[in-house]
Amino acid sequence: MIPESDVTFAGSFLDRADRLRADAAEVARRLADPASRVSPFWRGKPLFDLTEAGPRLAWLSAGEALVRDCPEPVVFMGLDDAGLAHFAADVSSIAPPDEAPAEFVDKRTLDLSETRKFIELRAIMGEIDHRDAGIAAAAKGIFEWRLTHRFCANCGGPNVVSHAGWRFDCRACGRQHFPRTDPVVIMLVLDGENVLLGRQSNWPERMYSLLAGFMEPGETIEEAVRREVLEEAGITVGAVHYVTSQPWPFPASLMIGCAARAETHRIMMDPTELEDAIWVSKAEMAEALAGRHDRIAPARKGAVAQVILRAWVEGTVSGI
Repeated sequence: MIPESDVTFAGSFLDRADRLRADAAEVARRLADPASRVSPFWRGKPLFDLTEAGPRLAWLSAGEALVRDCPEPVVFMGLDDAGLAHFAADVSSIAPPDEAPAEFVDKRTLDLSETRKFIELRAIMGEIDHRDAGIAAAAKGIFEWRLTHRFCANCGGPNVVSHAGWRFDCRACGRQHFPRTDPVVIMLVLDGENVLLGRQSNWPERMYSLLAGFMEPGETIEEAVRREVLEEAGITVGAVHYVTSQPWPFPASLMIGCAARAETHRIMMDPTELEDAIWVSKAEMAEALAGRHDRIAPARKGAVAQVILRAWVEGTVSGI
C-alpha cells in the first residue's frame, strides 16, 4: 500500500464541515471573525510564504485589503482541529491577465514581497507541505470550475455562487450545479520486471511517464485501463488492480492509479497519442528515479506517476 501522505494533494487537515455550508449567516459570522484565515488565489495560483523550511500557504484575515476588496465570493474550506474557520478567495482582479502562453509548467508569479508570492501549484508541487497541498488543490479546483460554469447548462441563465462557494444556482430556472471532477486512469503496466512508459511531444526533454487517459461514460476503471493501453500502445492488458489516487486540479481531474498485467509485449504506438513508448526494466527505472539515467527523466516529484513508479521499484507495489 502507498500511504496517503506520500501522494501530493491527497488529504487535508481541515474538516470540510459541509453541515455549515447551507447556513449563510453562520458562514458570514465566521468570515468576519478576525481569527479566521483566508488563502488568496490569483489566476489559480495560491499565495505562498517562502520560508526556510519551504513554501507554505499564506493565510490572511478577512479584514485585510487583499481579501476585503475581493469582488468574488469566498469559499468556505472547513474547520481545523481547534474549530478555526478557513476560507479561500479568488483575488484575480488585483492585476490584469497576462496573455503570454504558459509553459508546460507555468513558472510565472505575482509577487507581493520578496517572501510572499503567488505561485503555480504544479511548479512547486514537490516542495509543498502535505497539509497545505490538499487545501490548495480543493480551492484551485473550485476556482477553475467557476471560470467555466458561469452560465446554466440547462437554460443558459447566469449562475450565482451559493452553499458557501461549493454550488452554483441558476437565477432563471433554479437548477443547481456542483463542482465536477473528471476521472483519469493512470497505469503501471508490467511485463515481468519491465514497465511500460510513454512520452508526449509537449513534455520536457527526456521525460517519460505512465500511460494515462480519461474514463468514458459507462466504463469501469478496469475497462478504462485496458482500453487506454490498447489505444495508445497496442498492448493487451489482463488483470488490473487499484493502487492509489491523486486529486489533480489541472483543471479538475482525479487520477486513479492502477497496476495492470500486460498480456502482449509488442508496442504498436498511436502517434497521435504518444511521441514514444518503451519498456523499461526495474533497474533502469531505479536509475532514472535517482537522476542517473542518460535517456529517461521520470515524471516530476509530487506527481502520482512518480509515486507509483518509486513504490514499484522499492517493492511496495507489484504486478498481479
